[in-house]
Amino acid sequence: MKKALLILLALTIVAATAFANGGSDSSTGGKPYIAVVSKGEQHDFWQQVKRGAMTAADDFGADVTFEGPPSESDVQIQVEMLNNAMAKAPVAIALAALNTTSVIDQLTELQSKGIPVVGFDSGVPEAPAGSIVANASTDNYAAAGLAAQKMFEIIKSDIEAATAANPVKIVVLNQDASGESLLSRGKGFRDNMVMLIDEQTALSKSDIAVVGNPAYIAGDSPTSGNKVFIEMIVPASAANTDAAASASAMLNKVEDDNILGVFCSNEATVKGLLAATNDGADLESKYDIVVIGYDAGAGQKNAVRQGLFAGSITQDPYSIGYKAVELAYKAWKGEPVSDVDTGAKYYTAENMDEADIAPLLYD
Repeated sequence: MKKALLILLALTIVAATAFANGGSDSSTGGKPYIAVVSKGEQHDFWQQVKRGAMTAADDFGADVTFEGPPSESDVQIQVEMLNNAMAKAPVAIALAALNTTSVIDQLTELQSKGIPVVGFDSGVPEAPAGSIVANASTDNYAAAGLAAQKMFEIIKSDIEAATAANPVKIVVLNQDASGESLLSRGKGFRDNMVMLIDEQTALSKSDIAVVGNPAYIAGDSPTSGNKVFIEMIVPASAANTDAAASASAMLNKVEDDNILGVFCSNEATVKGLLAATNDGADLESKYDIVVIGYDAGAGQKNAVRQGLFAGSITQDPYSIGYKAVELAYKAWKGEPVSDVDTGAKYYTAENMDEADIAPLLYD
């Protein structure tokens, strides 16, 4: 009896240690288990992130699961997915949080058990100190700033002609006002456009007003100008129908508001604009505006190739998924890890088939 109790105690200690440090399952051939919890799986972007993650799983000999909620507004579903992943005793977790506040308890628990968490895409902004060991993500602020620069080059002369009696407007369509990646993109475009107008035209910040959703208006944003308006628009929800409705409402004011350009900060807002313009055909026949998108997808690529969009910013979603798993694996192994910028490029009808850009343009 005493011997049996000692064996049982030993097994209990081994099992507890395996959970505390993350473990592997005999059903996976002893491979370390890494859970990847994404913001979603519905967009083409996330499918490419998943593809990269699964390639890394093969390269590093890890068992990787990838899951995300049906919609990027389904915060509670993502929390449940994270809880389920934790129950499987992973050696590490890669997380793109829809809402940091909702996963604070989980991050605290994982940190106390020594299970590393890697952020990817927008990561886990404002997470408890030390709970995120590294991030694999695009510098969204800088990438959207590139979009502002490219749009400014096209509409500069129209901006310089703006007056109080004949003001102009530039619109930024953002899917929501909570995700860090989208907030960074909206702010990056806003700040760079303000800077370009101030530094490279005869106008100044006092001639500019940033208006619209308050989440996208900073304390130092110009708000009293009457010559150039930068309107930050957020649909009622992340649903495609609401994105299309917001785009339609904006398009109805193109002539009255003298809208020069529209920046769509992600694939969802691009799809909303395309839905509101007969798959983009109306952009050529009805609206004289410059459109720049973000991400890729079949519809957006087609709009760029046909010249309906001036261009778009592409991330490298495959690299985001691959690097997230690579960082998670290395963190589990005890190797030093640090943030990785997975990059972004501007593509147009002229360069989208070039060797350094074509692989980044997923369908």
